[in-house]
Amino acid sequence: MPLRALALAGACLVMIAAAAQPAAAQDNPVVVMQTSMGDITIELYQDRAPISVENFLQYVNDGFYAGTIFHRVIQGFMIQGGGHTADMRQKPTRAPIRNEAANGVLNERGTIAMARTGVVDSATAQFFINTVDNDFLNHRDTTDRGFGYAAFGRVTDGMDVVDKIAAVQTAAGDVPVETVTITGAMVK
Repeated sequence: MPLRALALAGACLVMIAAAAQPAAAQDNPVVVMQTSMGDITIELYQDRAPISVENFLQYVNDGFYAGTIFHRVIQGFMIQGGGHTADMRQKPTRAPIRNEAANGVLNERGTIAMARTGVVDSATAQFFINTVDNDFLNHRDTTDRGFGYAAFGRVTDGMDVVDKIAAVQTAAGDVPVETVTITGAMVK
């Protein structure tokens, strides 16, 4: 009898611990981005950055990213893509979204964030993947300079691909000498 009670108590503790965990990762959308250098799997934090995730998923579902490139690569910083074609023409986008940088997701190695101009609420389709912890991109205050960049997910597989892209030779403007193409992106 004591062994049975111990087993039952153990099972209850496991169920309680599982219930206490934050939303399971399987509840978050996952996108597989195919590139000319390999695949990158990204978990999107829908609960923390609903506007950014909805925006990114719309571009994914529309097939927008297919044929775009990583047009800005800075070693020891990030890789940026999702807005230009191989001939460096910028693709037309939907309207900009509200910046969700105050969501608590930090710009750490492996996180994906919305690229933007100097205007806080200017992000559209372009994104970047942090290759190192970039604390200076995190939300500090509500000024234009301190607002930060909205991280909205994390690479869960393919960080080796991100690192390979980050290591490519670049020319003026941090543009890769050899084109790195996003061949497609799909919700897993």
